[in-house]
Amino acid sequence: MWNIERVDETRSTNDDVGARLGVDGMGLVRVAEVQTAGRGRRAGRAWLAPRGSGLTFTTALPRPIAPHALWAVTFWAGLAIREAVREVTAVELDLVWPNDLLLGGRKCCGILCVSRVEGERAWVGIGSGINVARPRDAASIDGIVPPPAFLSDAAPAVDRDRLLDAILSAYAARLDELDTPAGVAARWECEARLNGTPYEVLLDDETAPRSVIARRLASDGSLIVDENGCERMVSLADARVLR
Repeated sequence: MWNIERVDETRSTNDDVGARLGVDGMGLVRVAEVQTAGRGRRAGRAWLAPRGSGLTFTTALPRPIAPHALWAVTFWAGLAIREAVREVTAVELDLVWPNDLLLGGRKCCGILCVSRVEGERAWVGIGSGINVARPRDAASIDGIVPPPAFLSDAAPAVDRDRLLDAILSAYAARLDELDTPAGVAARWECEARLNGTPYEVLLDDETAPRSVIARRLASDGSLIVDENGCERMVSLADARVLR
């Protein structure tokens, strides 16, 4: 099912796989030791991972999905990665809307998807950056705010190849779940213990964060929150979560 390509260095595995999405790119997995232009979900945010510290890769799903299910892929991938990390390391990561997995309240994994839509078919690449081994040179991550977590903080000597295999196995086993995105959302809400969780969100057009209580996911992946007794929707595109 998977065609794994390993490179020592590239600008971005998402860019590499995104350019090849389609029939010919099905099942492509691009793994890089170093990314020179890795990026986060928000414009201008970089993903930094010193050599040897992370598992950085993009996976093209082995079949297209319906375009209306695209919003669910990030949540689906987060569930699969959490499951694989638990299997390999016995570490429990926390799911945080919209695309992060935390360890001890600090970011350990981020997910950023790319897609190509052709009519009723959407080809998807799932970009994942997992902090595996804390660098010996502390200065290499001093500029990352807030400070990241690494799986090695809780589970020493994590085998990156074994972790990759476990993630790809979880993707393969749960691929059909993307045919019912509402089911993905319900499982994510449950495993994230979303209802009642406090969040600090910063809207793009505001300077001060809002303290809200998460309730559920909307049908497009937005976050429904309770703010001072009133429900409102926080869009994926219009806000970020503060930690």
